[in-house]
Amino acid sequence: MTHRWLHLRLCAPLLSFGGVAIDHMGPTRDFPSASALTGLFANALGLRREAAEAHQNLQNRLIYGALTAHQGALLNDMQNAKLEKNDKGWTTRGYPLTRDGGTYDAMHRRSRDYLADHDCRVVLRLDDGIGPDLETLAAALDRPARPLFIGRKPCLPAARLFAGWVEGAGVREALAALNIPGRAIWPASEGRGSGTATDFDMPDLRDWRTGLHAGSRRITGGTIE
Repeated sequence: MTHRWLHLRLCAPLLSFGGVAIDHMGPTRDFPSASALTGLFANALGLRREAAEAHQNLQNRLIYGALTAHQGALLNDMQNAKLEKNDKGWTTRGYPLTRDGGTYDAMHRRSRDYLADHDCRVVLRLDDGIGPDLETLAAALDRPARPLFIGRKPCLPAARLFAGWVEGAGVREALAALNIPGRAIWPASEGRGSGTATDFDMPDLRDWRTGLHAGSRRITGGTIE
């Protein structure tokens, strides 16, 4: 059975597909997680963070694969800040975010990884369930309820996120329909295909009711010719 897939282009001067953070270290993957795509679409649709059930339903319905059209350079940002009690931060909601805590006696340090000049393509469809359809997601990407960013707030898209439609029976076939060779990931249930593809666990699922990341998916990584 042939399906229609939404083609998503994720490219920016700097972007970050957050990996598993340990202490103050924030790494990045080359491909977006299921939770990251859920957050991107939820932001475009205007869902509030408190709408846990809507977020969870959306994440549970995602069927997608991703491909690196251009590999970006890894860039590490070592951030050092002395936070004062009265410091305020920028938000996408139109008003500054204030701090409830006190002034830190020492520097607040953290390391964050980014990909510079990275271009990633995603093919995606939605399983049956409660929530928006693909056409609604595509329209929301072009006219989002709030400003969109790829991973972190400074990572503004360099191109239109919605890049059209492709057709294919499965994720690998939809990725091949892009006619862009590159490294890719797809659900392990579709098999490895040819070449040197390997299976691995990708810890990228979020429990939106608790706000914690708690789950992995079995993924295949290989090359789309």
